[in-house]
Amino acid sequence: MTDRLLWQLSVRELADAVRTREVTACAVIDAHLARIDEVNPAVNALTVVFHDRARALAERVDAALDAGEDAGPLSGVPFTVKENIDLTWSASTSGWPFMADAIPSKDATMVRRLLEAGAIPIGRGNMPDWGLRWDTDNDLFGRTLNPWDPFRVPGGSSGGDAVAVATGMTPLGLGNDYGGSLRLPAYAAGVCALRPSAGRIPAPTAEITEPVALSLQFFAVNGPIARRVDDLDVAFALMHGADGSDPTTVTVPHPSSYGGPKRVAVVRDPLGWGVDPQVAAAIGRAADALAAAGWEVDEVEPPLVEEAATLWRQISTTEMVGAFLPGALPVPLSHGSTQYFLDNAQETEVLASGEAYGGAWARRAVIAAAWERFQAEYPIVLGPVSARRMPEIGFDLSGPAATTELWRDHRLLVTVNFLGLPSVAVPTGLDEDGLPTGVQLIGPRNGDHVSLAAARDVEAALGTLTPVQAPVAGAVA
Repeated sequence: MTDRLLWQLSVRELADAVRTREVTACAVIDAHLARIDEVNPAVNALTVVFHDRARALAERVDAALDAGEDAGPLSGVPFTVKENIDLTWSASTSGWPFMADAIPSKDATMVRRLLEAGAIPIGRGNMPDWGLRWDTDNDLFGRTLNPWDPFRVPGGSSGGDAVAVATGMTPLGLGNDYGGSLRLPAYAAGVCALRPSAGRIPAPTAEITEPVALSLQFFAVNGPIARRVDDLDVAFALMHGADGSDPTTVTVPHPSSYGGPKRVAVVRDPLGWGVDPQVAAAIGRAADALAAAGWEVDEVEPPLVEEAATLWRQISTTEMVGAFLPGALPVPLSHGSTQYFLDNAQETEVLASGEAYGGAWARRAVIAAAWERFQAEYPIVLGPVSARRMPEIGFDLSGPAATTELWRDHRLLVTVNFLGLPSVAVPTGLDEDGLPTGVQLIGPRNGDHVSLAAARDVEAALGTLTPVQAPVAGAVA
């Protein structure tokens, strides 16, 4: 069917091959399990691997197809599930040792919908405990390594799934994004990720039975990581929509194409705070790709980015300070997450009164309205995922000032979370040191298909970078 190995194929290629019986689902799963066994020890991206269960599901898919039955549009396609997304096969640990036996009784809606489509969970993706850092490390499973440079962080918090996708262990990973946790690891790994609009994909838990902080309701989303933009679209089309359980989720039509105005606002250096030259070059390549594809490209900055990014930090830190008061957690965070939390809190003006906290949320409506007007003219905002290349391991724990520096680097990243907008992270080639570069394409509210359309045009011009044949040697403990 192809000269490429099965673990190198995309979601759509694998699904088509299995459905047409060019290859069996068992062969697909076995190829990915063998790739996991070969590569995962070097990068520690997957915390649990479902060898027996995945093979058993693959046998069921093959039996159904051999009997002439429809086994689903993603028959036999493997996917990984982040440690904080409910899957009845294993504990939803969120990277916490005390949650090592917390096996959910039901699958999260997004997992169930992929299972119903014939896809097969093959492993769990690593994350920092409680998803608290822009890195992937915890006391339960240890550190995930960046396959391009093991001395640089792989991003977080969906770092395990991004690295698994990048190295061919899976063509599809499921993660979530409260402050860039899908897009930043994708940027680090040289893959794609879709941060959907808020309210498009139901909660990572099967049922909401405990209070949910306001910032989690408005800032956090769940979404896919893949090597191809088209695969993001395939997965999102299956996972989105209300489920009768999550009250924050709505069903909005997801068009297969975009025929609206093709105008792009390019933000090379948000707020003029500086970007690495490799980042600026990546934005230039993406802008040229969009212009060549027929998009009208203008150099213009969207409104109120500094206020949006500042309020994201203040609201999120205020809620975390409340959550981490003595006695609020059953066990302490890991040393790394505790240090990061304390350093960040020291650098952030906490919203200490109800008036200040309520006022911050009230300002969100004003900022969102300004962006709504802006994106009526410029449906796509092209800018950096991060203003810097991925930092070396330990940078985020090097003192309070480092947390502010990272927040400044991620100013456009977290603005998207604050506003609940869709954004696709897409690679744009390698820099002079052989590290991935990338950009994000921010769409209007519920315009996920607009972001995907722009990302397709960038990918068509600049190509893909993964799967990585083998992780870079020199891993650190």
